[in-house]
Amino acid sequence: MLEEYFVKPATVDRLRGSWMGAEIETYVVWLVEHRYKVRCIWSRVPIVFAFGEFAGARGATAISELPAHVEAFVEERLAHHHHDRREPTRSIAKEVQGPVEQMLSVVLPGFEPSGRRHHRQPFVDIAPGFFDYLVDERGLRPASVLSYRFHLDHFEAYLYLRRVDVHSIHDLSPTILSAFVVERAGTGLARSTVREGAGVLRVFLRYAHRQGILASDLSSAVGWPQVYRLSDIPRSISWADVNRVLAGVDRRTAAGRRDYAILLLLITYGLRGREIVALTLDDIDWKRERLAVPERKAGHSTAFPLSAVVGEALLDSSAWAAQD
Repeated sequence: MLEEYFVKPATVDRLRGSWMGAEIETYVVWLVEHRYKVRCIWSRVPIVFAFGEFAGARGATAISELPAHVEAFVEERLAHHHHDRREPTRSIAKEVQGPVEQMLSVVLPGFEPSGRRHHRQPFVDIAPGFFDYLVDERGLRPASVLSYRFHLDHFEAYLYLRRVDVHSIHDLSPTILSAFVVERAGTGLARSTVREGAGVLRVFLRYAHRQGILASDLSSAVGWPQVYRLSDIPRSISWADVNRVLAGVDRRTAAGRRDYAILLLLITYGLRGREIVALTLDDIDWKRERLAVPERKAGHSTAFPLSAVVGEALLDSSAWAAQD
């Protein structure tokens, strides 16, 4: 794995030759699996290597001893960069301490970084193995697991922080589940987001039933809104948009006048494309000011009052076509 990111053999040998070379390579694998960019790997691995050398020089011989040397390593780096006043001290400390503690959290079980505390998993006291189940059995990626945490966070808050009459997860009912989905939909979320949250809730409820946490499977009680393909496309456009479309037609050419007439037929009468293609000048009754549309759906025909604007555009278009 190291050879894929460090071209020089001497660099790879130096990293592997460290007394914590195996842990450095484990850290690189972890960065790759979590989709860190190559530039990020290049910047973090040297810091971790330098930390190992620093801790080894101070007598560290086991990975479990490394946390005791983090603070001294950061202070040593700060002293080294003290002459550069352009870079804030806090920024340097973060750039040094962050990768080191991240590496320790990867290779040292139970290590907790000193920075921002990790957000507690929802329902961890009730269903502690749920997120392991998502990874081990369902094979979900980290981004998908984060999505589950996001939606279940809202569900947990709904149950325990909004005064819903639920003292434990055992008090859940179809009514409460439906009310939660309705509330989420009422917050203005997209239908796809509400549907995704309902799907997450269904998976969680099925797992809780499988583990014996819930006496019955309530997943079927969770409804979700239907999401249809292309359903977000507007059914119509505003008159301002219509006028902008018409204004964009170059009516100085024969093709432009034809397009303008077609657009007016679409706008005024709502005709289908095939109905417009089938129209001829014989379908226009100039005396009675009527427009006949013979090729309608299911073989029907219709006659419309002829709009003066549409009639003028049709006549203008046909006159230019006759000249060509």
